[in-house]
Amino acid sequence: MRMKSFKPSCNLATIRDGRGAIFSFVPDAPILEFTHQFIKAGKIRGNHCHPEFDEYIMLVDGVGVEVEVDIKTRKENFIYMNKGECIFIPRNTYHVFLAVTDCQSVSFLTKRWDDCKRPIIHENLGMGDGDHGDPKSAFNQFQNKDAHHAK
Repeated sequence: MRMKSFKPSCNLATIRDGRGAIFSFVPDAPILEFTHQFIKAGKIRGNHCHPEFDEYIMLVDGVGVEVEVDIKTRKENFIYMNKGECIFIPRNTYHVFLAVTDCQSVSFLTKRWDDCKRPIIHENLGMGDGDHGDPKSAFNQFQNKDAHHAK
């Protein structure tokens, strides 16, 4: 499994002072773009990989499961996510998010989407239709017309 939980550090003084807590996440590479996403309960977001950047996803509301699929062996691994959980998804990792409840997440990218020649490769991972609908749709066929599956 390439995907992993990304744990924060905490200055315990931020808890002891009685005002709450501050948790710090420090990625290995600079974050160059982030997105705020809404996913309805029972829906998915994913069925793809990103060949040019790593992605960190923090769930800021709701409950869901991020599933990684090896497209050669079809082996599945998952990480259960609840509010405040953060995961790291390395480039070329096929993944899909399954929303158990209504969810909001923030995705942090190590390269700007618009600076990528090919920011996304869609692949039906067998978890349902997501992103732009059916992976066999005209949109996804156009998106993947020159795709070579990332290794």
